[in-house]
Amino acid sequence: MMLPSFSNSDHHLPKKSNTQDLRNSTFSLIKSLFSLKNCAWIVLTILIQLLIVVFLNRASLWPSTLPAIQDNFQAPSHEKDCEFGTVYVYDLPPVLNKELIENCQDLDPWPWSSKYCSAVSNGGFGPSATGLDGIVPENLIPAWYWTEMYAAEVIYHERILSYKCRTRNLDEATAFYIPFYVGLAVGKYLWFNHTAKDRDRHSLIMLNWVKDQPSWKRTNGSDHFIMLGRLTWDFRRLHDSDTEWGTSFIYMPLMKNVLHLTVERSQWDELEFSVPYPTAFHPRSQSDIQQWQSFIRARKRSSLFCFVGATRKSFKNDFRGLLMNYCKNESDFCRLVDCSVTHCYDGAPVILKTFLDSGFCLQPKGDGFTRRSTFDCMLSGAIPVYFWEGSFKDQYQWHLPGAAEAYSVFIDNNGVRNGTDIRSVLERYSREEVNKMRETIIDFMPKFLYSSSNADLGSVKDAFDIAMDGVLRRFMEQKRSASDKEIKIEKDFPSVTLRSKWFEEVAFYQHLILLWFLATTYITQYTSSPQSAHSNSPEYNSSPYYKLLRYITQG
Repeated sequence: MMLPSFSNSDHHLPKKSNTQDLRNSTFSLIKSLFSLKNCAWIVLTILIQLLIVVFLNRASLWPSTLPAIQDNFQAPSHEKDCEFGTVYVYDLPPVLNKELIENCQDLDPWPWSSKYCSAVSNGGFGPSATGLDGIVPENLIPAWYWTEMYAAEVIYHERILSYKCRTRNLDEATAFYIPFYVGLAVGKYLWFNHTAKDRDRHSLIMLNWVKDQPSWKRTNGSDHFIMLGRLTWDFRRLHDSDTEWGTSFIYMPLMKNVLHLTVERSQWDELEFSVPYPTAFHPRSQSDIQQWQSFIRARKRSSLFCFVGATRKSFKNDFRGLLMNYCKNESDFCRLVDCSVTHCYDGAPVILKTFLDSGFCLQPKGDGFTRRSTFDCMLSGAIPVYFWEGSFKDQYQWHLPGAAEAYSVFIDNNGVRNGTDIRSVLERYSREEVNKMRETIIDFMPKFLYSSSNADLGSVKDAFDIAMDGVLRRFMEQKRSASDKEIKIEKDFPSVTLRSKWFEEVAFYQHLILLWFLATTYITQYTSSPQSAHSNSPEYNSSPYYKLLRYITQG
C-alpha cells in the first residue's frame, strides 16, 4: 500500500503551533489508513477490548489493587460547636420581607388597626410589655414584650442573621434558609373579597426567584427550609377558588422538597416540623431564665385550674362555651378570664396573673388543634389540660417531651360532653405528682422560649437553637444517608458501583492500544514502501507522519 503523496506546497504552509500541527497529522493519518484490511484489524482490536470489559464487569470480586472505598461526605469546617453543619441565608428581593415590614400598615386587613406595625417591631417581639408591676420580678420586666403569636417569621429571620452557625459560603452550607414572610404576605388577603391570585402572588415571586439559584438547582430544594409563621392550614388551599381559605403555597410544585417549620404542623407531612408559638418572655441571659424558673417554682397557687378564652357562637356545640359555663359553676376551684370582655390578644397582665395563680389550665382547640395559650400557661408553671390528642400528638417533637403525660393531663372532649367531671379528674393527682409535672415543665422551659439575638444564654439552648439543630441534623443525616447508601452498594455490589471506574480505565487503555495500532500500522506500511529509503531525508523528517510518530514514541 502506498502512502498518500504530498505536494510541495504542503511543506511551505505558514507556521502553526505544534498542537495544531499534530491534530492535522492525526486526521491525515487516519484518512490514509482506512483500508479494508486495516478496518478489519481495528474492529478486531475493539472486539477484544469489549470482551475484556464484559468479563471484568461480570466478576463479583475485584483485584486487591483497587483503591479503597471511602465515604466522601465531609462535615463543613466551621466552629467546633456547629456539629450539624452551617446554614446559608438567602438575600431575597425586598418585596418578600423587608418591604412587608416597611409597609406594615398595609398588612392589616382592618385599616383602622395598627396591630401589625406594632407586632413586627423589635425584631418581631412587638412592643415592650406594660402593667406587669407586682406580677413579674421588677428586674425581669424589660425581658417581656406583647408578642404577636404569628410573628415567628420575623423572629427567626432576626435570629438567624446573627446565628453562630451561619455561613456566607454557599459551598460550605448544610442548609439554605429562605427568609420569606409568607404568613405576613398572605394575612391581609385571608379575609374579604380577595382572589386566589392575590393570596398566591408573593409565593410565586419567591419560587420563581429561588429556582434560578445555583444552590437550588443542585438539589432541587431538598436542603432548603422556610419558617411559616401561621398555622399550616393557612398554606394548604387545594383549589384555585377565590372563596377557598388560604394560599396554596405548600402544594406548589416547587415546594415539594422544601422543609418547613410552622407553629402547628400537619401530621401527614414528613417535611413539616412544628416549633413553639412565641410567648411574651424573651430572656436576655441564662440568669433571667434561672430567676424566672425559681419564681414560678415557689409560686403559691390559689386556684385548682383556670380557663382563658372566649366562646365561639358560630360553632355548633361550641366546646369553649361548655368549658366557660363549667368554670363559672366551679368558681371556687376555677379562675375564668372571658376574652370577649377582657382584652386577651397577645398577652395581658390579667392572663399572666391567672396562669401564675392556677395549678392547671384548660386548653381546648384554638384556630387549629394547638394554641399559643398552652405555652403561656406552661411559662407560668401551670399544667396544661388537653381535650384533643391532636393538641400534643406529633407536635413540637424537638421541643417537648415525647411522653405528654409527664407534663400534662388529657381528658377526652367527648367524655366531658358526656359527663366526665374535670375537677374530679384533676383532684385525683397528688401534690407530689403535680409538683413532678411542674418540675418537668420548668426543666424544659428554655426549649420553648425565644431569646433576643444578642442574648447570652451560655450553654442553654432556646427554641430557635433547638429548631436549627433539628433542621441541620436532618439535612446532615440526609446527606450521610445518601453517601452511606452508595458505600453499602459498593460493598454489597462492587460489580455495579465500580463499573463506571472500570469503564473509564478500560476506555483509556483502549484508546492507547488503538493509537499504538495506528502508529505500528503506519510504520509497517512506511518501512515496506520505497519511501523508506528516504527516511533520513529532510522531507521525511519534516512530514506530519514523522512528527506524529515522534509524539507517540517519545511522549
